[in-house]
Amino acid sequence: MKIDFKERTPQLIAVIGVLLLVLTVAIVYIVNKNKQINTIEQQFAVDKQELEDEYEAISMQYEGFKFSVQNDSLLYKLENEQAKVQRLQEQLRMTDAANKAEIKRLKDELATLRKILKSYVQQIDSLHRLNTELQAKNEQITQQYQQTSRTLNQVSQEKAQLSEKVTLASKLDATGINVKAVNDRGKEQKRLSRSSQFVVSFLITKNITAKPGERTIYVRIMSPDGGVLTKNPGSMFPYENGNLQYSIKRIVEYGGEEIPVTMYWDIEEFLMPGTYKADIFADGSLIGSRSFSMEE
Repeated sequence: MKIDFKERTPQLIAVIGVLLLVLTVAIVYIVNKNKQINTIEQQFAVDKQELEDEYEAISMQYEGFKFSVQNDSLLYKLENEQAKVQRLQEQLRMTDAANKAEIKRLKDELATLRKILKSYVQQIDSLHRLNTELQAKNEQITQQYQQTSRTLNQVSQEKAQLSEKVTLASKLDATGINVKAVNDRGKEQKRLSRSSQFVVSFLITKNITAKPGERTIYVRIMSPDGGVLTKNPGSMFPYENGNLQYSIKRIVEYGGEEIPVTMYWDIEEFLMPGTYKADIFADGSLIGSRSFSMEE
C-alpha cells in the first residue's frame, strides 16, 4: 500500500505543531518550576541565616553579662545557658536549610531561649537597681560617718583645748621670790665664806580653779657651773617626760588662797662664787625662778 505524503502533509504539520506547543509548554513549566525551587531554596537559606543571626545575638548577650554580673551563682547559670545556646547553634549549622522539621524545632528552641533570657535580664536589672540603692546608701552612711568623725574630732580638739586652758588656769604660780644667804644668826650675807644657809621664800598666789589639797614644792638650786645642789643624787622628781634632781622639797596644804612658803638649804659643801639660780616646781610645772649672786 502506497502512502501519499502529499495528502498527509497538513496532518503531519498539525501533529508537529501540537508537539512543539506541548514541548514549549513543558519547557516553560520546567523553567518556572526550577525558578520556584530556587526561590524556595534561597528563602530557606535566608531563613536559616536569620535564625543563625538570632542565635548569635543571644549568645553575645550572654557573653556581655560576664562583664557586668558580679554574683557568682547567677554568673554560673548564665554560662550554662550560653553553652546551651552554642550547642543549638552548632546543630543549626549542621542542619540543611530545607529540613523544615529541624528548622522548626530550632525556631521553637529559640523562642524558649528568649523567654529564659528575658527572665535573666529582669534578674540582672533588679540586682543592678539593688546595687545602686546599696551604693547610694553606703555613700550616705560614709558621708554621715565622716561628718560624725569630723564632729567628734572637733569636739575632741575643743575638749583638749579646754582641758589645756583649765590646766593652765589651775596651774600654781610663785611670786615675790626672794633668795638670800644667811649666817648662823639669820643675818643676810653676800659672801659664801660667812654663810650657813640659803633661804628661799615666795608666795603661792591665789587660784580658785586649782584643786585644793597637799602640794609638794620642789626647789632646784643650780651653781654657777651648772651643777645642782643636792644632798642625795637620788633626789628626783618627775618633770615633763623625764626626771630632774631637786635640792629641797616641802609639802604644803593649799586651799586656793595665797600662802607664803619658806625653804632652807644648809651650806655644807664648798661652793664657788658666781651667779646661782633657784627654780621652783609644783605639779610637774615650773612655777617660778630667781637668780642671785654670791661672792667668795
